[in-house]
Amino acid sequence: MRLKGLYAVTPDLADTTVLLRRAEFALLGGVCLVQYRNKPAGAALRREQAAALLALCRRHGVPLVINDDLPLALALGADGAHLGREDGDLAAARAVLGPGRILGVSCYDEPERAREARRIGADYVAFGSFFASPTKPAAVRAPLTLLRDARAELKLPACAIGGITLENASALIANGADLLAIISDLFEAPDIRARAAAFTRLFSERVTS
Repeated sequence: MRLKGLYAVTPDLADTTVLLRRAEFALLGGVCLVQYRNKPAGAALRREQAAALLALCRRHGVPLVINDDLPLALALGADGAHLGREDGDLAAARAVLGPGRILGVSCYDEPERAREARRIGADYVAFGSFFASPTKPAAVRAPLTLLRDARAELKLPACAIGGITLENASALIANGADLLAIISDLFEAPDIRARAAAFTRLFSERVTS
């Protein structure tokens, strides 16, 4: 599958109906990948929401990965998992996911972690935060050069995350971001579908410019 474009990361919502409605607007706007993320939710709610979101993504033909919960991704038959520093052994995760599902790895501002992710067979590496993030205000900042260097060295899709808005996204794409992982500026937009479409256009504009 082609990992390039808008990567929608779900907000922390307890209301599953609201979550699905907002996610569908984003899907209609052209996202290429969805990540289910809900840090405050308990296990039962996460399973309910992830299962419903997976069914929605399947209807739209867009892969769903699960944040920080490999067992849930496996139990539901999701399209993959996204794992951070505290989420277990990456090589073991690659082995149980198999070659047909996505493994994304948070690399923060650490090129060496990205090299390790490539070695074990990750499908993309994520760097950030590139800008001040309302979701993770204390997150370490990553320089733009990480994207360009990683893409050239690793030959893997590079994902940018953290404080991304429609106004600053072009700089990330220009520096080599294949994926833009966005929560707030997408799901808090007055028109989620239109905002998703606007982000998606940035990638096509980059190709044709």
